[in-house]
Amino acid sequence: MNKTRFRLLVFFMSLSLIGIILVQLYWINLSLKINNEQFKFNVQIILNRVAEKLRTEEELRFNNLYYHIKDSVGHRPTKADFANYMYKGDLKEHQNIVYSDYLSQSYKEELEFFDKNEPDEKDSSLTEISEQNGMTIDEYKLSVENARREDAAREKRHIKYLFDYYNTERPIESRISEEYFLKTLRSDFRDNMVDSENKVDIDFEYAIYKRGLATKMRSKNFSYDPNLSYTASLFPDKDDDRSENFYRLMVSFPSKKQYILSKILGITMLSVIFTLIIIIAYLSAINQLIKQKQISEIKTDFINNMTHEFKTPIATINLALDAIKNPKILGDTEKVQRYLQMIREENKRMHSQVENVLQISKLDRKELDITKDQANIHDIIEDAIEHVHLIIEAREGHLTRHFHATRTTTLLNDVHFTNVLVNILDNAIKYSEGEPEIDVYTENVKDFILIKISDKGLGMSKTTQKRIFEKFFREHTGDLHNVKGHGLGLAYVKRIIDDHNCNIYVESEKGKGSTFIIKMPLIN
Repeated sequence: MNKTRFRLLVFFMSLSLIGIILVQLYWINLSLKINNEQFKFNVQIILNRVAEKLRTEEELRFNNLYYHIKDSVGHRPTKADFANYMYKGDLKEHQNIVYSDYLSQSYKEELEFFDKNEPDEKDSSLTEISEQNGMTIDEYKLSVENARREDAAREKRHIKYLFDYYNTERPIESRISEEYFLKTLRSDFRDNMVDSENKVDIDFEYAIYKRGLATKMRSKNFSYDPNLSYTASLFPDKDDDRSENFYRLMVSFPSKKQYILSKILGITMLSVIFTLIIIIAYLSAINQLIKQKQISEIKTDFINNMTHEFKTPIATINLALDAIKNPKILGDTEKVQRYLQMIREENKRMHSQVENVLQISKLDRKELDITKDQANIHDIIEDAIEHVHLIIEAREGHLTRHFHATRTTTLLNDVHFTNVLVNILDNAIKYSEGEPEIDVYTENVKDFILIKISDKGLGMSKTTQKRIFEKFFREHTGDLHNVKGHGLGLAYVKRIIDDHNCNIYVESEKGKGSTFIIKMPLIN
């Protein structure tokens, strides 16, 4: 996959993910708004219903009182008549309502009784009156009906006048029983029998205001907040805003935000969880794509490096074979032996490269059988130094031993562990620009032995230090072969170290050299 296609793929995947997240956020925000509007709608319906109940209750009590007084005085009650029946206290008012209910019912029954028992008398009087007024009986009945309607309308206006006059002078707390008010409010909020889906099961604070001023009927913790408070008109008139009798019921919900959030918490959590899963899957996919791209680049570098590593010995072998074919060389036994030795060395070098690749492959498949025996680590180190000392001498370098460890017996595979040390020493030589200066340290730390191999070479960046044990990784990539290698040496080192239950660390600074530290457990 080329860089342009890879970037386009990442761009469109990222764009899709951002779109999904934005849609989820929009949906959550829309759900909050809808629930907020639904909450507002439900509360307003309940408040209007409560206000209607309070109005109905007060009108019923006043009508009962009116007809009771009317029965008592024998005519339509005046303001003076009402003044004689003004009671204070809920108990007396309640008793008066019950008593007036009884009188109203008795009064209606008496009227019905007289109406039923005197039909003949009524009919005869209607005939006489209609004849006196020059009207037929039907015309007279119609005029009487109209008079009754006008009288009923006048009485209704009179009751309304007395109701307004009587209640204007009374404070709200004497007009409404706070106990009944709270009972009604709580019942409608929490036990909504009209619409069970519109319940508002949440703590609330309340207050009743008159012309913008608070009355005594309010809860202790009520405070007006436009975003958390809802209002409804009590005892509304057609001119509410100008009426002296203008009351407003206000209810606030301090925990409204938490209540609305709780309504969509379940589905929101599921949405968040699934979105997180998508994000994790997306990041994993991007990570895998990047890794695959890196592996592809590393494998390309590996093939280039291995090709370069094989080209030189193959070319050398071809030249040696061509030289041997020359009749002049063929007769010179010494030169033939030298060319044969050259062919043998180059063949051995290619075999070594192939063997490294095969060993890494076997380690990956866990097919490499590594048997361990007791060994003196100093002997293993000396053996590894022996493998590279000719190379160090050829470059006029120096290797200094600092063997401070007194306990040196460990459990290891001498062949593979020697290869580990040889690989590290070989890297120290390769990455030293001038004459290699290498120091090998050993020391005991509790039940472990530390092996340190230091050089004063090129050093490594922090990024390189994190990746040097990866297969095929090389700091210098492409066709630049200023340092030979194929990126398998340190990967092999790491696998063998892990198999020996050891730890390996690297300390390095660019331009100042590197130190590889191996921590091995000792055996008693």
